[in-house]
Amino acid sequence: MAHEDRYGLSLSTASDAAASAYREGVDLMLAGWTGTAEMLERAIAADPDFALPHIARARVHAFYQQGDLARSKAALAREVVAGRGTERERSHVETLALAIEGRLPEAIASTLKHIDAWPRDAVVLSLPLGAFGLFAFSGMADHDRARHELCQRVARHYGEDWWFLTMSGWAMTENGDVARGRAITERGFNLRRQNAHAAHAVLHAMFEDGSIDAADRLVDEWIPGYDRAGLLHGHIRWHQALGALEHGDAARALEIYADVLQPAATQAPPLNIITDGASLLWRLSAYGHAVPKALWVEADAAAQKLFPKSGLPFADVHMALFAAATQNREALAERLAVIEQRLADGKLPAGPVVPAICRALAAFADEDHAACVRILAPVFTDIVRIGGSHAQRELIEDTFVVALMRSGELPRARALLDARLHRRPSLRDTRWQAATG
Repeated sequence: MAHEDRYGLSLSTASDAAASAYREGVDLMLAGWTGTAEMLERAIAADPDFALPHIARARVHAFYQQGDLARSKAALAREVVAGRGTERERSHVETLALAIEGRLPEAIASTLKHIDAWPRDAVVLSLPLGAFGLFAFSGMADHDRARHELCQRVARHYGEDWWFLTMSGWAMTENGDVARGRAITERGFNLRRQNAHAAHAVLHAMFEDGSIDAADRLVDEWIPGYDRAGLLHGHIRWHQALGALEHGDAARALEIYADVLQPAATQAPPLNIITDGASLLWRLSAYGHAVPKALWVEADAAAQKLFPKSGLPFADVHMALFAAATQNREALAERLAVIEQRLADGKLPAGPVVPAICRALAAFADEDHAACVRILAPVFTDIVRIGGSHAQRELIEDTFVVALMRSGELPRARALLDARLHRRPSLRDTRWQAATG
């Protein structure tokens, strides 16, 4: 009997066990759920000549920055699919392999071509859609819109699919249509509650519409059923910590940090380890709360092992937070030298905003708030180019707002706060607005 995936696409395996395990493994991966790797390994064991589990397993390795393993499994998948694979499977493997190898322009082009031919290939469609996806990390200034438009283009092929509703709703939220985005995401979440990406997407919508207390309750109710080893476990609690800071509750934010974000406690992928930890500690400090120096030193030591060299701009910006907070000017200078060289060589698609943010953060940590404003102002509208979500990038906006207030530029701070409050309610921004007179 011919086998198909959950989206009706044929699978080049004669093994019932391999096809079943692959389908389940893909669902677990699309849900950000634990057991993904084990299920894909089961599919590989049942049919080693079935290429798709190999490339899916490579992608899971890539999530955890296991580059050598990811690339070796991608190479194996290419070899296997050449011997036994359909045209769709060969394109699927090649597209994911390009993404795993960090060849972003080629991967984006291959993704779009593949989706035109096989719009229901959800694994390939997932590549550009997340906050850490191909579009977000391409340096594009309009990646929020690009994700939304891509989802709109293929929506008729998915209907009420739990995964697609999750991702298209999130894309809609990030593109500014928060009410519709939240409603669509919640539909997907209700279809499959064991879906960390859906819980996460709903939290983003709640962040944008100011439902801070409802978001807190959602996490409290939902997180006990999600293993601490889950891909997004720590990041979902990070959202809860942001909610605590909206209420000025630094003690609770630090408790969450110690529970799931601190290097000794976290089981998150490396990029989440550095971005969630650094951004929460920085926010605490920028908002006027005391942060024990030992927390920065410990987190910085872990981050230097995970990201010793410059590479991904989103990571570089967060590494700059560590360097600034620990006053490690040598580390920042070394990283900036590499970033500037890549910029000069035309190999930094995100552009001048990356080194500017790094320098502005250092100035802020040195309490030279006027310099922070002077450096950041010309590139402020390009912050989106570093990738990530609105909630993550708001860290840079917050730094700019605080620098404006501390350097006495209250009208500029008030104007920025007015614009943000027009977009979404915020207890913190309301307090800051009052402080600007």
